[in-house]
Amino acid sequence: MTERAQTGPGRRTLLGAAVLGTAALGTAGAAGTADAAGRVAPDGRGGGNGGYRGLPAPTVIGHRGASGYRPEHTLGSYQLALDMGAHIVEQDLVPTKDGHLVCRHENDITATTDVAEHPEFASRKATKKVDGVSLTGWFTEDFTLAELKTLRAKERIPGNRQENTLYDGRWEIPTFEEVLRWADKEGHRRGKPVWLYVETKHPSYFRGLGLGLEEPLAKLLRRHGRHRANSALLLQSFEPDSMRRLSKLVATPRVVLLSGPAERPWDFVEAGDPRTVADLVKPAGLKWIASFAQGIGPTLDLIIPKDGQGRLTTPTTLVADAHARGLVLHPYTMRNENTFLPADFRRGTDPNAYGDAFGAFKAYFATGIDGVFSDNPDTALLAAADFAGR
Repeated sequence: MTERAQTGPGRRTLLGAAVLGTAALGTAGAAGTADAAGRVAPDGRGGGNGGYRGLPAPTVIGHRGASGYRPEHTLGSYQLALDMGAHIVEQDLVPTKDGHLVCRHENDITATTDVAEHPEFASRKATKKVDGVSLTGWFTEDFTLAELKTLRAKERIPGNRQENTLYDGRWEIPTFEEVLRWADKEGHRRGKPVWLYVETKHPSYFRGLGLGLEEPLAKLLRRHGRHRANSALLLQSFEPDSMRRLSKLVATPRVVLLSGPAERPWDFVEAGDPRTVADLVKPAGLKWIASFAQGIGPTLDLIIPKDGQGRLTTPTTLVADAHARGLVLHPYTMRNENTFLPADFRRGTDPNAYGDAFGAFKAYFATGIDGVFSDNPDTALLAAADFAGR
């Protein structure tokens, strides 16, 4: 998910302990999922009766795992999100030089790995233009998988989440195939499928390098039986064309991500399509999306805009408009820290302290969204339980 915390261990421990009681409730509907023939499919090959529509509502999606507590897109972050009870765990995919799909938020791995500390890779530092933006750093497409495996992950935003730096260097970069095997293993251990939410990052850019994402992704999904309409997996991308391409390769449900109203998906820019996100959230745009996707993942500001002071204003009609066209809505991203919350819910003057995240969750859940991406799955699950019991 494209976007740019500090709290005492006591509060984190309390949240983690409290969510153990609600997680079982929040995932009860998934525990006994079965395929059309009534067989339990703990490896995710069948998501149960109704597939993604059978997920608990509101659905809690562990954003890059439990990235509020562990370096993002590591098996440690994914495992913690699952242990906390997240209904779905998210992965972002980028390719290596030799065509493997690995889990990183961006192909620029400068901020999320220790690559800068490896003198043998100093010459790989480069300046590139990715989706029109000039970036200087180290990029996955310039490394083989074997080379990437010599690196270790670290906290992306240590200024906000200093506590997470404790885990710097603990985990390597996982391949998506490793994540699929982990999910299958965990599914069998738990007796219920582990849901994954998989994003193709910069697909047009990589296609131009001869490293298209969709075909190798579809191959992996078929290999692991997650290519069906009721598989325990959702696909997502900020480029609608990536979802259209995947719709011809697999039946796995698809979601189009939507950023700011004035933005244009990069595949639109390359194709000369003048439409913006503001056009796509109108009824005609939603109808078009519904022709090849099952949902949208809008930024939270498209659900409830903010005023000049960063306070929430009146909700838009996007939830009702999308539901009218059969689309589910999974907006992004909720975080506990003041700096990431609407101004209405900030508490105190420390930008990295926790604010009133529960109040913010309540405001967003009241709009009728079907789920939400959160860096803090434990908090999101408690908020979802509060909302369900209102």
